[in-house]
Formats: sequence, structure tokens, C-alpha cells
Amino acid sequence: MKAIDKDEAAVVVIGSGAGGGTIAYELTKAGVPVVLLEAGPHLTADDYVNDEWEAFNQMAWLDPRTTTGSWRIARDFPALPAWIVKAVGGSTTHWSGATPRFHEHEFKTRSRYGRIDGASLLDWPLSLKDLEPYYDAAEIKMGSTHRHGRPPLPATNNYKVFANGAEKIGYRYYATGPYATNAEPYDGRPASVQDGFNFQGDKSGAKWSTLVSELPKALQSGLLDLRPESQAVQITHDDRGRADAVLYIDKDGNLHRQAARLVCVAGNAIETPRLLLMSASPLFPDGLANSSGMVGRNYLRHTTGSVYAQFEKPVRMWRGETMSGIIADESRHDPDRGFAGGYYMEPISIGPAFMASFANPGAWGPEFTARLDALECTAGMWIVGEDMPQETNRVTLSSTVTDQFGLPVPNVHYDDHPNDIAMREHGYRQGEELYRAVGAGNVWQTPPYPSTHNMGTARMSQDPADGVVNEFGRAHDVPNLFVSDGSVFTTGASANPTLTIVALATRQAEYIAEQLKTGGV
Repeated sequence: MKAIDKDEAAVVVIGSGAGGGTIAYELTKAGVPVVLLEAGPHLTADDYVNDEWEAFNQMAWLDPRTTTGSWRIARDFPALPAWIVKAVGGSTTHWSGATPRFHEHEFKTRSRYGRIDGASLLDWPLSLKDLEPYYDAAEIKMGSTHRHGRPPLPATNNYKVFANGAEKIGYRYYATGPYATNAEPYDGRPASVQDGFNFQGDKSGAKWSTLVSELPKALQSGLLDLRPESQAVQITHDDRGRADAVLYIDKDGNLHRQAARLVCVAGNAIETPRLLLMSASPLFPDGLANSSGMVGRNYLRHTTGSVYAQFEKPVRMWRGETMSGIIADESRHDPDRGFAGGYYMEPISIGPAFMASFANPGAWGPEFTARLDALECTAGMWIVGEDMPQETNRVTLSSTVTDQFGLPVPNVHYDDHPNDIAMREHGYRQGEELYRAVGAGNVWQTPPYPSTHNMGTARMSQDPADGVVNEFGRAHDVPNLFVSDGSVFTTGASANPTLTIVALATRQAEYIAEQLKTGGV
């Protein structure tokens, strides 16, 4: 690993997940030295435990946060609006592995959906055609099944129930992927052992993450200075308004300054706006790169919910991958259904601890315990769809609560848009119909749990007045500041976001490397 002097103006990447880890690898591959600051520890497969609650407490970002708004999360999990990871590799160590692409229409929602009351829809400043070669590159590096000759994962029992129901009710587009979990060895990663612990770190390493793929390669290049347990707390700038350093705090509470030639922020859609807002100065009184007032606004978390069904015979849904397939039929834009945009249906398996926590938070009694007793005979699916951007859904700095360093914590405010509610209810109905079609007895819905798909808050825009960054994630206000994570999403689409984050980060790294070479940044 290369040690870079703190007084040496370096390319500094903040966050090591899908965006930051990809940027670090792609830049080092291009010969650019990188300092990578990660707030969490460097956990590896040897550290992971296959136990839901112990693993959650080991990996999750549990620093204090506050939550407001009418969404049910504010009632059920007021201190945990998001279920993300604080560790090297970020939430790629926790994700399910699903890698669907955005549809063409999802890049042009303002043009395609029209004006929707209460929604701040905006077309992306790029198209599917612009991103297609980077989708290809991302799928190849991640080893997405069903893509580029990669074989599919085997069908789990949970998927077989799901697929049989899909066929019964007339769905056509369903399969065991695409997923970035190996069905056979690929790129130095083994085949899946089907252990059902995707959300707990994946001890086998079969699932793609920046922890097991991008970061080891970047370290092998000798050009990466990886600094775990180093939480960025401020980006400073010179009198021209160019970023010149990142201040960060180590595990012992000591403050450090790393000089910066260029900064890429990839702290996720909550910590990224928090850092930009905490970096306010006389030149940027409302927060760094925030002349538009859009930093923190248009927070997106996908329209989600789950449907579970009880059968007479055992399903044992926990055997195999946590998420093991996808139905794409409802991901189209068809306003005749009563809402704009679309959603995917994906098999999901959670164990007794998470079922007890998420099935109906706060519930108790015979009906609740019967659901836990029936776990062996239960099948489940997750609904994930496009939520409407709203400027009032936003991340701000708390004026009353501080973290362990005495810094203001982020407050996450969210209200469901009527379109989100209509989509979720449609998904619940379709999920129940699917399971009833294959003989389910009891079928129940579960509300959204803490957000795993966090997007928006520093969105791309053609016009600087409408967003924070341009089509390459370059800040409109600060020429050597980039945002490299899901914060840049102009809208959320219906697809799981990780593949798109990786594709955008790969494209951004190519742009940065060229700009560094030509002096354009």
C-alpha cells in the first residue's frame, strides 16, 4: 500500500462503497495515486459472523441520526432511517447483489411522465445510450449472471414458488438474475455456497463487493493509500473556491488534514450531503457546492414493501441466496395502473430475528407469533419501485443532536408521495395474487424497513439551478469536487441502484483521468 504524505495534494476519495471503491480502483488502474478515507473499520470474511443481529451490530452505520416526516420509518425506527454499512467496502458488503439496468424512459421522467403534482421530476443530463458501454463494463467486472455469457444461479425453493406464481398470473419476464453473485468461479471469486447470508457480509466472497474485488486490486497497484476509521468532517477550499483539503477524524478522535488536488465524495446519500453542508464557509454560506440550494434535497429511497405467504409444506426460504430472482413485468411505465413509473418484484429471505423486527414493528399477539412459527413454510418477496423526487424530502443538519465528535447529525425527512402509495398498494395486490395462485394460505404484507437504497440529495442536472453536479458528477460550483455515489441520481428509477452507481463511477473515473492528464481540472 502506498503511503501518501498528508501535505501532498492528492486525489482524495471519501467512502469505499460502490461509488468510492470503484473510483479508487479505476483511477489507480489509470496510474493516479489515491487517498481513500473510510469512516468504518476494515472488516474481512474472517471477521463476519453468520448471525443476523450480531452481524447487523458489527457492520451497520449506527452513529446517531434523527428522522422526521410522515413515513412509517419515523415511527418504527426513528434513529435508524437507513440500513447501510460503516466499514471498508460500504454497503456493497451488505447488498443483495441484484443488477438490473435502468430503462430508457427512466432517464427522461419529466419528459415521459409529464408534470406530477408535488413531484420535482427532472430529466437526467445523460441517456441510456450514454451509459450502455459503462453498464457493459460494470456487468463484466461484477460478473452479473445472465449477462455476457455468465451462467445463472440455481433456483432456490423461494424462487421456485415465486416463478411458478409468476407463470400462473401471466408474467413473462422472470429469471434467477441478473445478480452479481457467482454461479461458478469468476475473477478470483468462488462460486456461491448458497448459505443465505448475503446481508451479513458473505463470508465466501462469491458476491461482488468493492471489499473483495476493486480494493484489493487497487492496493496491489501500489497507488492506493487506504485509511479505515477515518471519518471526513470537512472539505476546505482556497480563495478561488477550489477544494484544497479534507479534514478527517481517526478512531482515537484526532483531527487530520489531507491536502487535496481533487476530491470525490462517495459517503452515500445521507453522509454526502451532510459533509457538504458541514463544509459551509463565507464563500459557500449554505454549504459547499450548494448555490442551487439543492444539496440534501430530493432524497430518494425507493418505494418498498414485502409480501410473505404461508404454505402447507416447508419452503425453507433461507436456503440459497437471500435474493434469488426478479420479475420485471411491472417495471414498465403504464399510467393506466394508477401511478407513474414501475417496480420490480424480487424474492427475499430473512431469518427469525429480522422477521420479528420488520414484519409489523410494534405488533404482538397470536397473529404475530403465528407468522414466526410458520417461518419454515413461508415464501417471501420484496417490492422495489421508483419513488417520486420531492424537494421537501431532504437531509439536513440537526440543530439539537450531535454525534460522538460533537458534530451535527443528519436528519432525514421523508413523506410518501401519493404515487408512491399507489405503487406500493398495487405491488401488494400483485404479490398476494401471485402467491394465492400457487396455493398460499395466509398472505401478509410488511411495511418498508430502514432504507437500503438511498439516492438523490446531490442530483445531476443540466442547469446548475436545478441540481448539484453535471453529467459526470462534477460540482457545478467547485470544479475539482466530484460526487461519486447514488446521491447524483436525478431520479431513482425502479432498478436496484448498485449497478448504475458502479457504471456512473466508472464513467466518472475515465473523465477524471482524462481531465487530470489534460489539465482540465
